Amino acid sequence: MNADAPSSASHAHEDLRNLGIGLLSSHTEVAQAAEALLRRRYTFAEMDDAETLVALGGDGFMLQTLHKMLEVGSTKPVFGINRGTVGFLMNDWRIDRLPGRIAGAKAIRVAPLEMCATTVKGESYTYAAINEVSLLRETRQTAKIQISVNGRVALPELACDGVLVATPAGSTAYNLSAHGPILPLQAKMLALTPISPFRPRRWSGAILPDDTAVCFTILEAANRPVSAVADQIEVRDVAKVDVRLDKERSLTLLFDPEHALDERIAMEQFAT
Repeated sequence: MNADAPSSASHAHEDLRNLGIGLLSSHTEVAQAAEALLRRRYTFAEMDDAETLVALGGDGFMLQTLHKMLEVGSTKPVFGINRGTVGFLMNDWRIDRLPGRIAGAKAIRVAPLEMCATTVKGESYTYAAINEVSLLRETRQTAKIQISVNGRVALPELACDGVLVATPAGSTAYNLSAHGPILPLQAKMLALTPISPFRPRRWSGAILPDDTAVCFTILEAANRPVSAVADQIEVRDVAKVDVRLDKERSLTLLFDPEHALDERIAMEQFAT
C-alpha cells in the first residue's frame, strides 16, 4: 500500500472549518503533494479564521512559520506534520484521524531568544530565534570575542570559529553538533557553547539560567569580522550582540503524546 494514500477509500470528506483548523505547507514537491491529499480528505478553515494551524514540511519550514507568527503577534498553536528531512519539530505523516490527533495533542510552549545586534557601522537589528543565536567568523581570521554575563565580563577573550546561545528546544540542533549540552525542555536553562575554540582550548561552554543576559563584544572587529545569526536570519559585521530569552512572547507546538518534543529531547541523550 502507498504510505501517502488514505488507508481506506471509504472515508467521508470531513469539514474542519467549525474546528478552526487551518493548513499551510512548504513549497517542496513532497509537502505540496501531501497538502493535495489532505485537502481531498478534509476541508480546512481559511487562515484568517483558523485557531489552530497544521504545518506541512520540515524543521526549516516550522521555524519559518514560527518566525512569521512572532512577527504578527500570533499565538495560534501549530501541529507540524513531517514532509521534510529530519522533522524533529514535527509529527509523523498520517492522513487519518487528523482532528482527533490535534484534539489529543500535547501542547509544548517555547519562548524565543531575542538577539539585538549592533554592526561596526552603528546599525542596530533585533530578531527572534527559536533554536539559537550563533556568532560565526566571516573570513579565515579567527574570531576574538569577549563574553559578558549579566553585565560582568565572564570571558575576556575567546578565540574561536564562533559561539552560540541555544534554547532547550534548540539544544539538539546546531548546539549539539558543536558538542554543547542537551537541555531538557523544562530545564529553564540556556546553553552557551563555543564553536571550535582555539583559546582557551579547554573551555567547553556553560549552562546558564534562562533569565541570564549574555553580551558578546567583538574584539578587532574590523580585521576579524563576525556575523550573527538568529536561526536563519544573518547580520554581518557585528560589533556587539546582546542575547536574552524573551519570556513575554511564547509559541505553542502540538505533538502526538507518544512522540512529544520534551520526550524526544530527553531521549537524544541516549542516541548513539
